[in-house]
Amino acid sequence: MPTQIVVAGAVIVGSAVLIAQRRRPPELAGRWELPGGKVMPGESEPAALARELAEELGLEAAAITVGERLGADVVLANGMTLRAYLVSLARGEPRPDDHQALRWVTAVELPDVDWVPADRAWLPDLARAL
Repeated sequence: MPTQIVVAGAVIVGSAVLIAQRRRPPELAGRWELPGGKVMPGESEPAALARELAEELGLEAAAITVGERLGADVVLANGMTLRAYLVSLARGEPRPDDHQALRWVTAVELPDVDWVPADRAWLPDLARAL
């Protein structure tokens, strides 16, 4: 069975990155992550990420530009592979439509965030990007 790719976006504005607090599943609820979601069959990773960010954050897909990859793939035990990308936002104010909350954090704050375990792998790369 092919690996399910899940894409995450590091939306950076100025010197801060947008992070999202999960509502579910229960074991991850309340923890923070880079927002994103699953790539559907026939969809490119950048297109999937723009669609997911538009859906989850209430943004226009046209305002989202997916850039370079951030860090290495994170392979999960359930057969999923996580990939992060740098993202720029041309306009719009993100809303927590699919999450408990959103917040902007700087490089100095990254280590103090209660991250979902998988996203911790990207922290050194994220700190450099900020």
